[in-house]
Amino acid sequence: MDLTLLSSDSDSDLEMLAQLSDCSDEDETQRRSPKRIRRVNYTQSLDDGDFTFRFRLNKHAFNSLLLEITPLLRVTSTRNYGVSPLHQLLLTLRFYALGTMLISVADFVGVSKSTAGRIVRDTSLAIAQLYDKYIYVHQRSADKFYRIAGFPRVLGAIDGTHIRIQSPCHLTGEEYRNRKGYFSINVQGVCDADLKFINVVARWPGSTHDATIFNNSVLRAECDAGQFGNRWLLGDSAYPNRPYLLTPILNPVSEAEHRYNEIKTRNTIERAFGVWKRRFPVVALTLRLSIPNMQAVIIATTVLHNICRNHNLTEIPSEVELPSIDNSTMPHNVIDDIPTMHRTDIINNYFRTL
Repeated sequence: MDLTLLSSDSDSDLEMLAQLSDCSDEDETQRRSPKRIRRVNYTQSLDDGDFTFRFRLNKHAFNSLLLEITPLLRVTSTRNYGVSPLHQLLLTLRFYALGTMLISVADFVGVSKSTAGRIVRDTSLAIAQLYDKYIYVHQRSADKFYRIAGFPRVLGAIDGTHIRIQSPCHLTGEEYRNRKGYFSINVQGVCDADLKFINVVARWPGSTHDATIFNNSVLRAECDAGQFGNRWLLGDSAYPNRPYLLTPILNPVSEAEHRYNEIKTRNTIERAFGVWKRRFPVVALTLRLSIPNMQAVIIATTVLHNICRNHNLTEIPSEVELPSIDNSTMPHNVIDDIPTMHRTDIINNYFRTL
């Protein structure tokens, strides 16, 4: 720079010095201030079909859900451009749809991996708090169950399915190893004739037998108390035979008994599990979260499954390759701590006329 210019007392030289000073201050301000993150609002940039494919809910269902959980979600700070509830829900649904590593969905919204993990945790817990609103036992499906295969007074179909997980830790990991040799959470589900879940239990390790989960459930206590009247649950032979829980006969003899064992009504729960896992691959692949967060994800996706059924959303092909879905859980051992006489009476009295 010309030193004669700096030593001059003319007005033009003073103006130039002021301009140089202003430019220096602006550069310093730009270096110190963080660059504002502009996140895409996919509810506006995508049409309804593409949005549903990527996030598993259509825009109407998404906006309704966002209104319900927004009071339960928090933006930690406006200084650091905290993630809005809208983008928290988008990130979580994208995680459910891909079932992949957290770093992938973190890049999707422009946050760190740790922030993505916190968002998935908080949003899953918020959705799981809607359990009582969307998952509850009702008796409106008896007629629809009857139309499937002519079986009367059915409350729901019950079964268990394994959700594959990463080994929690070396101390308790073996509790989660199931009979097939991999780590899992054994989830008990009951569904109605519309493939909606009416009861879900997702807190037992994979080594736990289906009968143990049911015997320690609130649903069993409600059935014992006669809360559902003369309605029946239909289960496979892994469950104990109860007056309200009908299971297959071990050695069928009559034609009616064979028809009872082959009844299609009992397979409703397996179909519900299949639809649930295909819509949300995160529960069909391997979950890599902490145990409480995995339980929250499982419950949240069952709530979302019912929301999708309420909105009559069709099944969506998965973006990732899914393993073959096997809904069987434990060997089909008959646990008959109550005589099977009441089952035989039901079969003979009802199926004789069919």
